[in-house]
Amino acid sequence: MLRAVIIEDIDAIRRKNIDVIKANCPNIAVIGQANSVESGVNLIRQIIPDIVFLDVEMPDGTGFDLLQKLAPIHFKVIFITGYEDFAIRAFRFSAIDYLLKPLDPADLVEAVNKAEESLSKDVLELKLNTLFSNLERPKNLQKLILKTAEKIYSVNIQDIVNCESDKNYTTFYFINAPKLVVSTTLKEYETLLKPFQFFRAHQSHLINMLYFDHFIKNDGGNTIVMKNKNKVPLAIRKKEEFLALIDNL
Repeated sequence: MLRAVIIEDIDAIRRKNIDVIKANCPNIAVIGQANSVESGVNLIRQIIPDIVFLDVEMPDGTGFDLLQKLAPIHFKVIFITGYEDFAIRAFRFSAIDYLLKPLDPADLVEAVNKAEESLSKDVLELKLNTLFSNLERPKNLQKLILKTAEKIYSVNIQDIVNCESDKNYTTFYFINAPKLVVSTTLKEYETLLKPFQFFRAHQSHLINMLYFDHFIKNDGGNTIVMKNKNKVPLAIRKKEEFLALIDNL
């Protein structure tokens, strides 16, 4: 059984979250609670829990501040936030679990099950360091966690040239690094990377417009050539949108 603490500044929400956890996660024992960054730090140091349900915003700081005070982290973390847009992209880029208030039982169970899976200290530290880095860096210097069959990488988004899908796998190509293959669909990365000038040129291809080199028109179709020499097909229905993007580069 996992020993858990919950850190949330609003008493009613904290009690409600504890009730939801107890009702849906019999493998979780909530052994402590706190209502601020300071009291949360003291509680964690005293109890040394297996997992922490951590509010993002509190009167004396954020959940991120709490974790930085406790680094290196030796427990699993599930963030809880009432703001759907607050740091959500940072969580997703860093592959960090989060839940929205009010807690949805199905989402809670899924997050807890993932937390129970084997996760090395080094992997957790990599994810949290990526999260902290993304919160401090400007938009154009964000990092993304990529999990291959062998390793987990933290890569610079601005170094990604293009992505290619093959069913449930996505291959990432970089400007000056070997390619990486991950078992995640291209659709998920399209959603994450669209704000960073990435364009879905084809059902199977996502490109970083910053690395567009030239465009080839021919009878058999249209081809985009990237600065790493990769050739990407352009879907007919995407041609007008692509040409408009070129005009704005």
